[in-house]
Amino acid sequence: MPHPKADDRLIVALDVPNALAGLDLASRLGDRVGFYKIGLGLLTGGGLALANELKQDLGKRIFLDMKLFDIGATVEAAVRGIAQYDLDFLTVHGDPHVVRAAKEGAAGKDLKILAVTILTSLDRADLDAALIRPGDIPEIVAERAARAFAAGADGVIASPQEAAMIRALPEAAGRLIVTPGVRPAGAALGDQKRVATPARAITDGADHIVVGRPIWQAEDPAAAAEAVLAELAGV
Repeated sequence: MPHPKADDRLIVALDVPNALAGLDLASRLGDRVGFYKIGLGLLTGGGLALANELKQDLGKRIFLDMKLFDIGATVEAAVRGIAQYDLDFLTVHGDPHVVRAAKEGAAGKDLKILAVTILTSLDRADLDAALIRPGDIPEIVAERAARAFAAGADGVIASPQEAAMIRALPEAAGRLIVTPGVRPAGAALGDQKRVATPARAITDGADHIVVGRPIWQAEDPAAAAEAVLAELAGV
């Protein structure tokens, strides 16, 4: 079981090549970390099996980051299958029809459906290229978040820079805000364009932060995780 003092506000992204590497990282982090994210990149490398092992054998909480998007019936079927694994969080795209279908698929289970507003690696030029309507990203994110909440989302994924604005929405009461794009002070940005430090993300209204490369690429992942946890302890 995770250490009783594990701070589950930190979710460590297992963005590693395969399940064996994921298990190795989890063993190095030990009881410091109680919550892991498994994304699409690991799905073909044994990601679902790893999710089960971490959950059932090690008592970890699991965030399955699949960002599902399809017609309603397909999303509902996919989520119903995933919900049987007793995992904790699942992402879908924040379009209302997708969120409603995902909530149907998760009915009767504890699986929380988190809606993706706009990916944290995107900027306005990327949205223009994708024919997304004009407007500032924060404004579009807030509107997508409100619509996702209205469709039943248990929470949203959003950049730390939009967390405060989403937290201020009346629709956000009692809902989760999970922020990727979190970089400890001094860490490389990688491909993220909208970032904040762990403490700032929590202060601005996030319930959980997702940290990947700054931990798993570190020479000493355990020390890197402890540095993030120490920053969170001060919030």
